[in-house]
Amino acid sequence: MTQPSRSSGPHTPPSKPLLGGARVLVTRSPERSGALVEALAEAGASPVLLPLIDFERAPDQHALDVACDALAAGAFDWLVVSSATTVHVLMEEAAERGLALAQLVPAKTWIAAIGPATQRLLESGGLTVALVPAGEQSAAGLLAVWPGGGRVLLPQADIAAGTLAEGLVAAGSDVTAVTAYRTVDYPAAAEHRLAVQPEDGDGGPQPPSYTLLTPQTAAADIAEGRMAAVIAASPSAVRRISALGPLAGCKLVVIGRSTAEQATALGLDVAAVAAEPTPDGLVAAVAKALNPP
Repeated sequence: MTQPSRSSGPHTPPSKPLLGGARVLVTRSPERSGALVEALAEAGASPVLLPLIDFERAPDQHALDVACDALAAGAFDWLVVSSATTVHVLMEEAAERGLALAQLVPAKTWIAAIGPATQRLLESGGLTVALVPAGEQSAAGLLAVWPGGGRVLLPQADIAAGTLAEGLVAAGSDVTAVTAYRTVDYPAAAEHRLAVQPEDGDGGPQPPSYTLLTPQTAAADIAEGRMAAVIAASPSAVRRISALGPLAGCKLVVIGRSTAEQATALGLDVAAVAAEPTPDGLVAAVAKALNPP
């Protein structure tokens, strides 16, 4: 095995973006924001939270149950998982059957995943992810490496675009698409809310503190120039950010092409698109947005 070269001089660790106390609005729920809030704080930002979207169980539980029963019985060649939220749904489905996640998905079923958080959660549940996008973590990225053919189960959000399902069908796959969860304004109704674990998947402590804003307070802070940047992780988050009012000098940072396209369609300027949908990727994107070349 080739060993990495050693420098004769002192080692200088890579520098991290310095965000100089900039207030950055994170639009995820607290349990989904831990790693990002921590990364922003370490980079010198002052992250604040405004949860905009939440998730409820699928309204048609029967269709989801039937699909998961078929999955467990080995009816599919592929399971395609496009979000970490879908993994939480599969975990609930497995638990309802008295199974672990790894027991719900037969060993012979190949798994494709979009996004590092999705892959990490699947692997933490004992599953092996066979296929991930080589570059862009999106439906388009997965379709670019999709081998074609096979019987595919595609559980996804109620508002998911048809891009992935249609692309899989066009590649010759027999696709069963089923609604896994419903996207709603935060907070979801307690009796329908989908329980999730922290997306860092390590079960470790959350950041020591964060400020939770109301939409009214966030809108006022943006209008009065007290917010340097806002992060949107999905098209639905962008739509809700747009409803807050003009962003003025607040820079919009997004994850993924579909989120950027939704922002453009709403007349919002995208200051930066994260190269990777990870805390470090988002910190780098915020730094780029606030300190353009």
